[in-house]
Amino acid sequence: MDLEAIPGVGAKTAERLAELDDPERALREGDVAAIARAPGISEGRAARIARGAIRRDHDDPGGFLGTDRANELYREALALLQERTVTDYAARRLETIYPSATASRIEEVREFATAAMDRDPDPAVRDALADVEPLDAPGDVRIRDRCLATGDAETYARAQEAIPEVSVELVDDARTLSELARGYATVIALDENFTGVEVDGDVRVEPDALENPAEVVPERVLTFFARNRDSLRAAAEVARRAGIDVDCDLDELADALAQLDDDGQVRGDEELDRLTTAVDDLDAAVSTAESVANDRLREAIEERDVTIEGADLLTLVERGAGVDSLLGRELADEYAEAVAAARDHLVDALQLRDTESIARQTFPDEPTFPVERDESVVSRLREELTAARDRRATRRKRELAGELADARPAAEELVDAALDLDVELAVARFARDFDCTMPTLTNADGERGFEIEGGRSPLLDVPFEAVEPVDYGVDGVTLLSGVNSGGKTSTLDLVALIVVLAHMGLPVPAQAARVERLAELHYHAKTQGTLDAGAFESTLREFGGLVTGVGDERGNGDDGETPASARKLVLVDELESITEPGASAKIMAGILEALDERGATAVFVSHLAREIRAAADSDVQVDGIQAVGLEDGELRVNRSPVKGELARSTPELIVEKLAEDGDERSKAFYRRLLAKFEE
Repeated sequence: MDLEAIPGVGAKTAERLAELDDPERALREGDVAAIARAPGISEGRAARIARGAIRRDHDDPGGFLGTDRANELYREALALLQERTVTDYAARRLETIYPSATASRIEEVREFATAAMDRDPDPAVRDALADVEPLDAPGDVRIRDRCLATGDAETYARAQEAIPEVSVELVDDARTLSELARGYATVIALDENFTGVEVDGDVRVEPDALENPAEVVPERVLTFFARNRDSLRAAAEVARRAGIDVDCDLDELADALAQLDDDGQVRGDEELDRLTTAVDDLDAAVSTAESVANDRLREAIEERDVTIEGADLLTLVERGAGVDSLLGRELADEYAEAVAAARDHLVDALQLRDTESIARQTFPDEPTFPVERDESVVSRLREELTAARDRRATRRKRELAGELADARPAAEELVDAALDLDVELAVARFARDFDCTMPTLTNADGERGFEIEGGRSPLLDVPFEAVEPVDYGVDGVTLLSGVNSGGKTSTLDLVALIVVLAHMGLPVPAQAARVERLAELHYHAKTQGTLDAGAFESTLREFGGLVTGVGDERGNGDDGETPASARKLVLVDELESITEPGASAKIMAGILEALDERGATAVFVSHLAREIRAAADSDVQVDGIQAVGLEDGELRVNRSPVKGELARSTPELIVEKLAEDGDERSKAFYRRLLAKFEE
């Protein structure tokens, strides 16, 4: 796959994507989590790249949303779906679902959405999803206690690329190898010619080390699992609760994760814990042991009466002897007991085993007061304990990394499955919350436009349960009339929303819906105020381009119908506000005639329906959202447009009501006014 052929992907981004294990699969499936694992690519950027790859895969030219208002409705529909996700990933992944004119893309999403609608949005699953995040591949692991060594320049370059976590050193002979061993705890020689060379230190000859990075740097594997531990555990819980079938033994994974701490260090190993504690507590234990010896010796001195004859004292002075000689002569047994107690305390406090003999040399046999440690012995003991701890840690790291290294693909699959489930559950919740059904998409001639049964818009500022259902269908060009606040704009919004969702491949908020597969949706929102000459001309140019862009004449397709690539739905809300009412009526009549001639479907909301119909050279369908009447000053409306009937205006309803009340002279006046509405 030519990565740079994907819309929005340049050379640098292509290089980053190429570092993924299987970039073609990730792009083909719109796998935002996998794409975001490429260096320097955020989830938002990954979603845009995935969307571009999907368009390229389906040969989708885009451009379905032909106006700002159409795009706004798509964003509002997308927001309704995203509000029902738990993870940020799922919200991003939903951005790869977009309205398309391409049949293969619509069908692909329809299959996904149909399966998703059968999912049970169990609250327990949603709770578990809260801690699932895309896996993080740590790139900051650096190991400074070991290095790789080679005398070959090519091997040197391969080693730097394969295992960047450790230093790679060029060596010429055994002498330079020995020098490295003095600076590193472990040296791994990559050249076979070093086999049999005897040098001091931990030097291993492993020619195949580059093929087994987990053996050389087990921290790479362990850090990955440690940093992603919470997400993996949450994903495992999601899999258990939702019954997701994954190629991963969840119990074995849980046991392995329990052996890691937050920093990727192995825990739960008693011997390693003993050695780690001994290193950490060495200085404190030596100080305490020192105090034990001195306290016991001081107590013995205080309790002992020592008598020195003059001749003996003179001899000690002449020899330059001090208190140490006196201790050796008078308190040798007590000193030995004090030192023995100190040594026992040190061994017991640190739970020493192999290094016990070294530890017992910490305090000298020769009497002295106060008793003091031998720092050289303490240093040696620290080195031995540290080396033993590191050897044990490295061995346990290798063992655990060996268990986990092969489990990484399954772990990634586990988290991806949980995240993808969140996307499915969002669709399922959307469908349930808004009583959705999968619409029928048609291409056949004679099934132009749309037909909606029991449609309810979730975009209104009222609880969804309170929304009145709407039945409405259009198969050509139509004028939609109705009283102010009667629901004309909300009806257009409902039509546009259902058309957008249908072309996204998603369920729609209706009992049933049939939608013609379109190339473009153009929704022109209500213009605020009369336009000046320049803006008016610009608006006319826009509609001119729209009309001339709707294919050629009707029936231009190979089968005698309007080609799907040319079909458009045009929704317009009160275009008459752009200029004077008389001129507006003539302009809209001309636009409707042109759209009808070219086989388009259009709904124009207008208060000038009567005038537009009169100005048109052909019959124009007029539908009406009918007002049932006035009740306590409030307008009562039938929200479903009535086909072929011009809606009565609010003033007409008021005049009609007045014509039924009052004395005969007043009624006669109001009946005369009412007759004007019927002319």
